[in-house]
Amino acid sequence: MRAAAPVQKDGPRVNEEIRVREVQLIDAEGTNVGVTPINEAIAKAKEAGLDLVEISPNNNPPVCKILDYGKYKYQAQKKAAEARKKQKTVEVKEIKLRPGIDKHDYEVKMRAMQRFFEEGDKVKVTLRFRGREMAHQELGYKLLNRLKEDMGKVAKVEAEPMSEGRQIVMILAPR
Repeated sequence: MRAAAPVQKDGPRVNEEIRVREVQLIDAEGTNVGVTPINEAIAKAKEAGLDLVEISPNNNPPVCKILDYGKYKYQAQKKAAEARKKQKTVEVKEIKLRPGIDKHDYEVKMRAMQRFFEEGDKVKVTLRFRGREMAHQELGYKLLNRLKEDMGKVAKVEAEPMSEGRQIVMILAPR
């Protein structure tokens, strides 16, 4: 039987969790005190009523700062939430076409695609064949090439047109 592995804590080590002899100490005002024995650094933090937090563990000696750990964690949490809020997920919108599409219908689809690209989304163009249209797949490829040329300024081809049974699929992404 093996002993249970110690529980890994997320975030920086604090106070007695720091297991080195010496640390590069930065006090509560942000002044660099210099290399200090760990016991002395913890004593200074307790004296100030704050915590000793390991800021940069990979340095030699590690850099530790005297600060309020609760406040530090709260600020980090707020920063992470702000970053998540600014993040945009890219969606894949789908536009369905037929090989015999009329000029006006084609333009309507182009405007919709234009709007999707402006919003930063990718577009999956699906060209579906029915019945005898399957015998003339070259018309479908011609239509997709025309679409590629028309969208050339605002979009780049992420996946070239590929035949999948009764349909041809192409994926475009905004430039």
